[in-house]
Amino acid sequence: MNAQDIRARYLAFFKNRGHAVIPRAKLIPEEDPTTLFTGSGMQPLIRYLLGESHPAGTRLTDSQTCLRAQDIDEIGDNRHTTFFEMLGNWSLGDYSKQDQINWFWEFITKEIGLDPKRIFVSCFSGDETAGIPKDTESAEIWSSIFKSVNIDPKQVDIISEENGAKVGDQGGRIFFYGKKNWWCRAGDASKMPVGEPGGPDTEMFYLFPDVAHDISYGEHCHVNCDCGRYIELGNSVFMEYIKTDNGFEKLPKQNVDYGGGLERIAAAALNSPDVYKISVMWPIVQKLEKISDKTYETHTTSMRVITDHLRAATFLAVDGVTPSNKEQGYVMRRLLRRAIRFAFDLGVEQNFLQEIVPVIADLYENDFPEVKEQRERVIEVLIKEEKVFRQTLRKGLREFDKFANSAKRTKTPESEGIVTGMSGSDLFTLYDTYGFPLELSAEEAFKQGVELSKTWQEEFDAKMAEQRARSQTATKGTFKGGLGGQTIQHKKYHTATHLMYQALRDVLGNHVVQHGSNITEERLRFDFSHPEKVTPEELKQVEDIVNEQIQKDLKVSFAEYPTEEATGQLGALGQFGDRYGDTVKVYKMIADGADKPFSFEICGGPHVDHTLQLAEDNKHFKIIKEESSSAGIRRIKAILTAD
Repeated sequence: MNAQDIRARYLAFFKNRGHAVIPRAKLIPEEDPTTLFTGSGMQPLIRYLLGESHPAGTRLTDSQTCLRAQDIDEIGDNRHTTFFEMLGNWSLGDYSKQDQINWFWEFITKEIGLDPKRIFVSCFSGDETAGIPKDTESAEIWSSIFKSVNIDPKQVDIISEENGAKVGDQGGRIFFYGKKNWWCRAGDASKMPVGEPGGPDTEMFYLFPDVAHDISYGEHCHVNCDCGRYIELGNSVFMEYIKTDNGFEKLPKQNVDYGGGLERIAAAALNSPDVYKISVMWPIVQKLEKISDKTYETHTTSMRVITDHLRAATFLAVDGVTPSNKEQGYVMRRLLRRAIRFAFDLGVEQNFLQEIVPVIADLYENDFPEVKEQRERVIEVLIKEEKVFRQTLRKGLREFDKFANSAKRTKTPESEGIVTGMSGSDLFTLYDTYGFPLELSAEEAFKQGVELSKTWQEEFDAKMAEQRARSQTATKGTFKGGLGGQTIQHKKYHTATHLMYQALRDVLGNHVVQHGSNITEERLRFDFSHPEKVTPEELKQVEDIVNEQIQKDLKVSFAEYPTEEATGQLGALGQFGDRYGDTVKVYKMIADGADKPFSFEICGGPHVDHTLQLAEDNKHFKIIKEESSSAGIRRIKAILTAD
């Protein structure tokens, strides 16, 4: 049974038990600004779990795509992924423990066919300080289930959650943990505010007896150990309690929230501890083997990283994210760049996303219509990012190797270690001259076993500060934004710069970021990130867009916002390397009747009041020169002319 079959069977199973099948929420939370991504199945349903009525009723089920960017550095083992599907079912004040536990057992053993002898569970051990009792009800339900299939339901209290217990020696089947089996948004019952709901949970694990315990995770293996010997199949949360001024009380309306990783259940169904061998990932690996002429066995980590990251990037693109240098777009860019970097380890240094992304789309478009609808646009977005970054990566790796080979690695008796390694100055040169991202340099150093100097971060920060100081001394005697004055001509060219900045992003992509500007009464000069020469056709497109916006007579105005709101929630553009105070001034240029501005940018001013002022005396915007400013940085000079 493949992953697609398991997904379909799960939804049908709970639909037949009165659950409404609801569509997946996007990976970008629509009602939760506190987090970048949807990281669990219950996250989009928080308000309903907290008491609001759901329009589909009190029994719900779905398969929710999730992304946890904090796991990005763990990718490469047999079970961690940044992107995954979480099968979920919920009771909003309807059924409780008896139905939930029995249903999931029925699904996992009878529908999927997993071996009951390899199933182990955990329950909540209670919290005496908070006055919350041990969850003996769930344990007794499990005990009855295990007895029905002739399995000894021996219960074991885990004394040390860090070290675990000798599972094999004790013969346990039901294990009690403390905070590992308590759910609340605060993470710990002692930290819950008054009015906050929470409750015990029970988890199900599947044993892979041939997997050896890794003692780096603790001396003894146990069901909640992260060594890979056991994998979690699902977690049923019973939201029973509410924190009050007097402690914890039972909620009048109690909920059930189950979430289980589709990928891990599918791996268990294959009797494989390796989730990358399931049907929604293995075809990607096979394609990588074909185009690289390498095998999964010899290049396991690289193929796992690429497979995971490209699945995540594909669904981010489906949900409307594009690569950028902030928030979700930054994570997407990092996923893509890491995938491209690991492709180099496979000897794949030419464009390969155009071959991999269609494979991913094929795996999902039958079950998620939006994948089919967005297929061509997604492929275009991801291929464009690969094209932009590949040249930078190739040059950056070449220069990285030069720095790495020249780094000193001498030891002294006093330090018993490295005196010097690659310095922060080296990393800054890679970043500033070759556009090689700092985090990629750090990863590359770790990957190649290259030592970094003990003060590399401080050295890098100092070089960045020096660059900013130099930038300010270039503009000595000028106003903010690179203006040489505040005459009407300066204001016109400053306004035109904003229009051109957005037009460049529209034509070339959101990787375009301002790296500096200089404005006189005769012309504007603008530096921006772009890996290659801008074609005459692209320059013409930029000119046309700017002139079109000038003719729309956009109204120019500004407002002050808290910096985090402006750069985060509102998405205001800024200049690379700029640091801001607590508040910033944001200029917008918007047409009458438009629902969103054409330009929305952090700036100190000054500007004209309406863009049609730029067209006085029958003038129009014209680009007169496009050239390289430095590696990865292009420069445009433009004028307002009647010619």
